[in-house]
Amino acid sequence: MIEGLPSPLPAALSSSPSSPFPAPRGAGPSKPREVPRHVACVMDGNGRWAAQRSLPRTSGHRAAETTVIDVIEAARAAGVTWLSLFAFSTENWRRPDTEIEFLMHLVRRVVRKHAPMLHARGIRCRFLGMTDPRIPPGLARDIADLTTLTGRNRQMTLTVAFDHGGRRDIVEAARSLIREGVPAEAVTEESFAAHLPFPDTPDVDLVIRTSGEQRISNFMLWQVAYAEWVFPPVLWPDFRSPDFLRCLHAYRRRERRFGGVPPNQNGEPRS
Repeated sequence: MIEGLPSPLPAALSSSPSSPFPAPRGAGPSKPREVPRHVACVMDGNGRWAAQRSLPRTSGHRAAETTVIDVIEAARAAGVTWLSLFAFSTENWRRPDTEIEFLMHLVRRVVRKHAPMLHARGIRCRFLGMTDPRIPPGLARDIADLTTLTGRNRQMTLTVAFDHGGRRDIVEAARSLIREGVPAEAVTEESFAAHLPFPDTPDVDLVIRTSGEQRISNFMLWQVAYAEWVFPPVLWPDFRSPDFLRCLHAYRRRERRFGGVPPNQNGEPRS
């Protein structure tokens, strides 16, 4: 894990050995990794962005819309095929009623405004969560319409975690297995994962959490088990495509071991 990111932007995520970016500790010596297949973003810092400008918290949420669209476009252009955005957690229901009401109206407006663009770009849209009865019926209908409209698209899958909790997903998967009468000894990681929401979702390769905070916050707990994390200090409303590309570059310079040992550390030559 790294707390900061290199400040210059790599040209087209260049893998040239003359790149000015130093390889983080544990990175391979030469060839960078491919662009991550699945990137997830914890969109943090809206309230602090507003507070720094003596504005209400709602102004930070409103400003975040531009970042969301910029990151979607940057991810698609970079070749990321799965993008997940953490928009509203099960814990966020504890916020003031006025803020929650604003967020519900904002999300509905954003969905309606950008649905044609998302469909035109070939982006499939899905919403992870959406089970709480407090979600306004109008918002639920618009989200259902968006998922139907874009359901056959395959250029990129955009998953918006809204009313989402990673622990809840795991509990619901366990309940589903119990209801089906699956014997305990027959439960495997694969069969368990098949009972999670959207089981075709690949594991997350890279998690980006803006604002410098370093917490998981109950986000896609099963899927991020082996993800790499970066923590850019920039607040979400100020986060832009160059920042996103720097995060991809940081990922590409790392060596993912999945619990193993690099070959050259045990006397074996690298392949």
